[in-house]
Amino acid sequence: MLRALCLALMPVSASACQTALLLAMDVSNSVDPGEYRLQVEGLEAALRDPEIAEILVRDQVALAVMQWSGADRQEMTIPWTRMISPATVGAFADRARWMERAYVLSDTAPAQAMDVAIRQFADVPDCARHVIDMSGDGTPNAGGEVGPQRLRAERMGITINGLAIEGLGVAITNFYRRQVTTRDGFVVTARGHRDYARAIKQKILREISRVMG
Repeated sequence: MLRALCLALMPVSASACQTALLLAMDVSNSVDPGEYRLQVEGLEAALRDPEIAEILVRDQVALAVMQWSGADRQEMTIPWTRMISPATVGAFADRARWMERAYVLSDTAPAQAMDVAIRQFADVPDCARHVIDMSGDGTPNAGGEVGPQRLRAERMGITINGLAIEGLGVAITNFYRRQVTTRDGFVVTARGHRDYARAIKQKILREISRVMG
């Protein structure tokens, strides 16, 4: 009887965090102010999608946003936040829409962005899956090689997915597929910045639904 009473009085533990998802956004010189607004508004719209919002709360997903461009230009614009309620998701979506651009007139250095992104997961060790969502509209023109960072992520059990924003052709998609994404990752292609909202919605849904490859 005493044991049963003690168990009844114990606090109920919160649901475990299923996924920590870091959204790494390219804000290099190739992204003009209008295209930047399309990105943040597209991210907001994806987070407000009812299906995505429901999974975020159900699985206690941890979200963060990092803006990146040149070799020494990486900023955690929105720190790790647990999606514990619909209100939390809505507040995060608001912050995403109105966050100021971190850098202008800067190069494109995805290797350094991947390095900084990988290090952020030390702050969310209890999440079952660690995922980096790398988005960009260009190939490197600064910084180091991306290959070592991709291998480092794989060794640490971190998945890297890509959102390639194309102009003409598929050069960015091929770069992300061959050099950035990990073996368990995938690439979604946006046909220009105006297609970003559709692509980021598709990508986040796939990431938090734990569909791999």
